Amino acid sequence: MKPPAVLYLMLVFLARGWCVFIMSLTQHSDRAGLVRLIYPQKEEFLLALGAGLGAVLFYFLIIAERKRKPSWLRGVFKYGLTWLWVLVILDGIILTQRLYHAQFLFNWSFGVDALLIFWCTIYLMKSKRLRHYFDDWQVEKT
Repeated sequence: MKPPAVLYLMLVFLARGWCVFIMSLTQHSDRAGLVRLIYPQKEEFLLALGAGLGAVLFYFLIIAERKRKPSWLRGVFKYGLTWLWVLVILDGIILTQRLYHAQFLFNWSFGVDALLIFWCTIYLMKSKRLRHYFDDWQVEKT
């Protein structure tokens, strides 16, 4: 069974710090300029990289699943839904910390992040396709 496309979008959102980092590598004149534009505080960027590392690792797990190799990953993948929950909750905690440091003043990036975290939460709770995808991995393929 193919992974849901929405799962890929969710992983891109959760790994957005890494996406910004990769995009900044393409700029020859000012590599840190794009990072400062998105993450004005260096600590926010480092937190985004740390939290996004789980999403990047999960993406590589999905790639391994597509090839059905190595077989020991089946044991890891059965905790995939829990792993996604932990990543979304961690992102929510980081958003709360960012809001606290901004003295709870509204910022569009905070609003968009909160909306997408809410959407990810609803998706994890309600998606039958995602549950079927994780259940399919538990079945031994020959």
